[in-house]
Amino acid sequence: MASDNLQEIETNFMCDPDADGGFVYTTVEAAINWMHKYSLWPMPMGTSCCAIEYMAASCSRYDISRFGAEVNRYAPRQADFMFICGTITYKMAALVRRIWDQMPEPKWCIACGACACTGGMFRSYSVLQGVDKIVPVDVYISGCPPRPEALLQGLITLQDKIMATDHPLKGFFKEHDLRKAPNAATIPANVITQD
Repeated sequence: MASDNLQEIETNFMCDPDADGGFVYTTVEAAINWMHKYSLWPMPMGTSCCAIEYMAASCSRYDISRFGAEVNRYAPRQADFMFICGTITYKMAALVRRIWDQMPEPKWCIACGACACTGGMFRSYSVLQGVDKIVPVDVYISGCPPRPEALLQGLITLQDKIMATDHPLKGFFKEHDLRKAPNAATIPANVITQD
């Protein structure tokens, strides 16, 4: 078990156990990815029962702070990733997209629960059938509602995705193009851009 842990560390950092003073050699990209991984500030977008499970994951029994995501930010300009928990209606879609656009790069999104992922049991004219129509989703968490353990597993999956980023600073100091949602063409344009 300890050797597996050491091997995982050595894939990102080059350790020299014989070096005097315990030097660690690494790349800037690996260090930045490691800092992003353990200092995620979520922007919770809780609209229904999945938000209760997110609150449970934040409490002491499950303790999301062990993974570096305990500082909820309700100002989008201070958040790293959006945790969408619950049903998103067409009326709310423009607001969710506006909050997403206000978040600085690099940013990520987790869709939590059946309603956020696919619209869930609400197959009606007023419910968005998956938030990937308005924002690019990095991690999907299934369930109705998912257990707090599933939320923590989704967070760990996002952290693994962050660690696999090749160039975390690519284009960091320039104006970014907006990330497009993969299924945006399936909904009317006036929903995303408020007319």
